[in-house]
Amino acid sequence: MKKIIIVEDDTLLNKTLTYNLISDGYEVVSAYSYSLAVSLLKEEYHLALLDVKLPDGNGLDFCSKLKEKYPETYVIFLTANDKESDMLKGYEAGGSDYITKPFSVAVLCKKIAAVFETIEQHQPRHDLYEDGFLKIDFSEQCATLDGNPVDFTPKEYRALFLFTKNDRLILTKRQLLERLWDIDGDFVDEHTLTTIISRIRKKIEVDGHKYIKTAYGMGYQWIGGEQK
Repeated sequence: MKKIIIVEDDTLLNKTLTYNLISDGYEVVSAYSYSLAVSLLKEEYHLALLDVKLPDGNGLDFCSKLKEKYPETYVIFLTANDKESDMLKGYEAGGSDYITKPFSVAVLCKKIAAVFETIEQHQPRHDLYEDGFLKIDFSEQCATLDGNPVDFTPKEYRALFLFTKNDRLILTKRQLLERLWDIDGDFVDEHTLTTIISRIRKKIEVDGHKYIKTAYGMGYQWIGGEQK
């Protein structure tokens, strides 16, 4: 769940924003002063809505503290001042956007949703397989079995990737040979494929967990850790 901190001394605006953002599914923490906001920096936030002028400080200073500790936090300043010089100070402090009051709460909530969508689109995605017992991170080429590291060769990773992306489908030996090995220009016969499947089984099919089922006369099927 995305976590948002609102630092705004206008009680009505703060409560309205908090209500609407919680309704949109976010976890929201509110502060009405600079000192309270600083005390809340023990936790990391995905996004911050900061009023520039606060009773005991200002949002620019808080933004600097926030970004020093959590540089990835997206900051939107809320202010009644629309002077260019003040906007520039906001960006220099680490802000990513600047909204002048009065503004539409509904539009701001839509903007926040768009911000998170854009961030997620640009984040590198880890290609993972996880079933509670076996975990394979194909992006990092690492894996664990019941919490313990397990090593696979590059070809074993490629075989596992193909199996996990075709869960419950029977992959013929020809499909496996064509889609796994030809990419390297290697010649691999059925015996070598059988050996690779056997090595994978020995590494992951323990404690009653069965992952690869032989479809006799056809190929192999990923069955995802069924208990024997």
